[in-house]
Amino acid sequence: MTVLAPAPGGLRRRRDFRLLWTGQATGKLGSSVTGVALPLVAVAVLDAGTFQVALLSAAAWLPWLLIGLPAGAWVDRLPRRPVMLACDVTALLLFLSVPVAAWLDRLTIAQLSAVALGAGCTGVFFQTAYQVYLPSLLERDELAEGNAKVQATEAAAQVGGPGVAGLVTQLAGAVNALLIDAASYLVSTLCLLAVRTREPRPARVRRGSLREEIAEGLRFVAGDPYLRVLTLFSAASNVCLFGYQSILVVFLVREVGVTPGMVGALAAAASLGAVAGAAAAPVPSRRFGSARTLLAAEIGAAPFGLLIPLTAPGAGLLLTVAGGFVIAAGVAAGNVIKGSFRQTYSPRALLGRITVTMQLVSYGTIPLGALLGGALGTALGVRPAMWISTGGLALTGLILLTGPLRHHRDLPSHPV
Repeated sequence: MTVLAPAPGGLRRRRDFRLLWTGQATGKLGSSVTGVALPLVAVAVLDAGTFQVALLSAAAWLPWLLIGLPAGAWVDRLPRRPVMLACDVTALLLFLSVPVAAWLDRLTIAQLSAVALGAGCTGVFFQTAYQVYLPSLLERDELAEGNAKVQATEAAAQVGGPGVAGLVTQLAGAVNALLIDAASYLVSTLCLLAVRTREPRPARVRRGSLREEIAEGLRFVAGDPYLRVLTLFSAASNVCLFGYQSILVVFLVREVGVTPGMVGALAAAASLGAVAGAAAAPVPSRRFGSARTLLAAEIGAAPFGLLIPLTAPGAGLLLTVAGGFVIAAGVAAGNVIKGSFRQTYSPRALLGRITVTMQLVSYGTIPLGALLGGALGTALGVRPAMWISTGGLALTGLILLTGPLRHHRDLPSHPV
């Protein structure tokens, strides 16, 4: 694997990793605020229906289906840092447009959907470039710890984001909460600009057409038993996960009767599970094996989602917290293990295309899940839709047992 030459004592690598880490964590905090604030704008300001709110979530993830594959090939061709900078600036302008339109009394559901779609496009390029850029700042044996730190702080941001969104919405309105996301992209931009390490010029190699390069990444993932089963599992679990998450705000506000501030508090408390899962993942991975830990995290956590549809006013709100906490812990631990595995297992020249191929399939099902949740909520009622989505989520971990993971203690470090 090609890495940048370290500065004496490795100080530059550590400094630049901290900058990248800080910018990513700040951006995740802003996105976490938006994850609560945007549907609250739709519900509280524009009086949107259940399906319209679910449509916002679908729009944010639809770009993975539309541009995911070519984005992976482009990222393998381009310097990653400029790509990430362009994404941050574009997202900043998109989220600034929402409060401006509201102040001018011109805000519509169509604009919210367009902003979600545009921000989703920047997210495709940023996340793909980030996954490929990170190994340039760390040695191979530092990746697991680096990914754990990134996941843990992202999880912490997801805890703070909903609480901040709920508080700002309660005090200043949901529209103004989106200013926090715009500010987070500014911080991320400044952190990236301060990174001193520059990627080496890519070696001059003969490249095929964009279509041929995309096909190469697809063939690798489809032909590899580990990557294939992880991709299929992520796709199925995301349908169910976002099936209920896309209508969770509607469920809590209209079905259970909680305030916007309480919505943020409940989401923040549930998200604490992600902090715990991400921080703890390396320890059981070393002691019991990465493959075993991955199976335990993904299969063991999902059934706890069945607590969420049981949520009721008063003490019954704790059921949302408990179910969300365990699910978040399992997802975060799994993401740490899967991210490190993909970065060390994949050929360096194919990493961008492998990453985006897996994310295309897994993230590409998120719009389907969001729309399905909205359609079920509209047709059957919000609570029955929650039962169907969380019930499906409880079964998805069984997909992992169809591949080679169940036969091994650890995930391999290179293709077999």
